[in-house]
Amino acid sequence: MSARVWLLALATFVTGLAENITVGILPALAQGLQAPLGIAGQLTTAFSLSFAAVAPLASRFASRWELCRLLCAALGFFIACNLTAALANGYALLLAARIGMAAASALTCLVATLMATRMVPPRQRGRAIGVIFVGISGSLVLGVPAGMLVCEWLGWRAVFAGLAALVGAMLLLARPGLPRFRGSERIAAAAYLQHLRDARLASAQAVSILMIGGHFTLFAYLAPYAQQVVQIPAAWLAPVFGAFGIAGVGGGYLGGWVADALGPRRAIVAVPLLYLASLLALPWCVGTLPGFVPAMMAWGCASWMISPVVQSYLAASGPETAQAGMGLNLSAMHLGVGLGTAVGGMVIAAAALEQLPWAGALLAAAALGCAVWSVRRPQRRALAAG
Repeated sequence: MSARVWLLALATFVTGLAENITVGILPALAQGLQAPLGIAGQLTTAFSLSFAAVAPLASRFASRWELCRLLCAALGFFIACNLTAALANGYALLLAARIGMAAASALTCLVATLMATRMVPPRQRGRAIGVIFVGISGSLVLGVPAGMLVCEWLGWRAVFAGLAALVGAMLLLARPGLPRFRGSERIAAAAYLQHLRDARLASAQAVSILMIGGHFTLFAYLAPYAQQVVQIPAAWLAPVFGAFGIAGVGGGYLGGWVADALGPRRAIVAVPLLYLASLLALPWCVGTLPGFVPAMMAWGCASWMISPVVQSYLAASGPETAQAGMGLNLSAMHLGVGLGTAVGGMVIAAAALEQLPWAGALLAAAALGCAVWSVRRPQRRALAAG
């Protein structure tokens, strides 16, 4: 795989760190801003919802601008938002900066995906998307511990200043190192409707929402689950989460490889089936740490395989609306985060932590059903004809 594709993955990694980085520094943020803990926690929710809202609009920008220039503009805006957050003297300004970070991150993810698919031959498209999702998945699992370490050493403002510095270095690398691609043809609003009216493609979008929802049903509460259900000592949590992060990052690349090896139609069914099996295995492995950690890593790996698989499926099954579909799929991913977190919270309130894998499995089973229905449904001739 071209080193330039990995450079794009680095761009998605450094901007994606911002999404969950506030999770681990909430007490310091709340104290520094003199805001209630629950209100400070909405900084993460605001990021995810803003990302979901902006991702489809990002496709419109990508159709008008030269892609490398657009990527650099997004990175520059991300730097400005983080510097604003580092200097914020109140909750409202920090919230506005978080919304700006989400917009920049959404644009970076979409442009990086589009550029990666144009840098490689068609037979390697799935692997190229998988490399991009190595950056995305890596940022989501590593953002929390990274933020906690920096906050502990230097304070919460240094977390945002550090992100600005990291992305500034990324910007210096990206500008001379990436090819100049002209944006694709302009995407009309009708392209999004056309994409969603194709039942196969809409069902594939639902696979992303439900799979990631099933993942976050447990992942959002993995720390208390590991301590209270699996009985993992607090001192072991950091290594356990490190193992999970390694598995998740590997899953992003493996999903792209599976999409190329099996073909997107087979892969979009195989991955939810693998994920469902790994999630159902978790409750049976809670007795011992040596048994739970491998099962957890298998679950983490399978969960992050789905995004490059769905992106590859959308590109292959709906090439006329592929760019609009990729933007919508980034939104679908973040809607899945919100869905899973909400479902997990309701399960804990109504039942117990032990029930989280079973609730996630119900969403994963629904995702598998959507995948099977999508590949079995005949292609619409009108859409194929363009």
